[in-house]
Amino acid sequence: MAADFKALKQDLTRRMDGAMETLKKEFQGLRTGRASPALLEPIRVEAYGSVTPLNQIANISVAGPGLLSVQVWDKALTKSVESAIREANLGLNPQAEGQVIRVPLPPLTTERRNDLAKTAARYAEQTRVSIRGVRRDGMEQVKGWDKKHEISEDEAKQAETEIQKLTDQYVKQVDVALADKEKDIRTV
Repeated sequence: MAADFKALKQDLTRRMDGAMETLKKEFQGLRTGRASPALLEPIRVEAYGSVTPLNQIANISVAGPGLLSVQVWDKALTKSVESAIREANLGLNPQAEGQVIRVPLPPLTTERRNDLAKTAARYAEQTRVSIRGVRRDGMEQVKGWDKKHEISEDEAKQAETEIQKLTDQYVKQVDVALADKEKDIRTV
């Protein structure tokens, strides 16, 4: 039982870590007051007959405090990249100059900051739901062992308690990450 539960706990931890990594990537794509290449990384571009991540067909860099620069490697893709940035629903208006696309970041209004905070909260809630789904899978595994009499009731209760503690720990990490991101978004 101990080895089985240890393997289960490692698997649950790995899956919850994955949910946290996804949340961090989602948060990187949310704009704060500073220019960051991570803002454009989630954007996908129609290129060479398939949809490709922007960072695989261009170099994204910070050209100034409120300006991103996108150096497209293939001149033929410049228009596609420009339209993908415009259609990404980030409120950005890119301007092409040859193979370089300049993306000025307009100052965030209070309304836009509130929208970004709501989006961050939605991402955090999706992560909490994902973590709870992992917990449910772990609990079902333990209940299955208990029904098959592979473990005692006391061991099952102890395992369920440990799974709940693990879940609470990750949910708390989500709450802390959300609070940090909201503070970052609302800082003028």
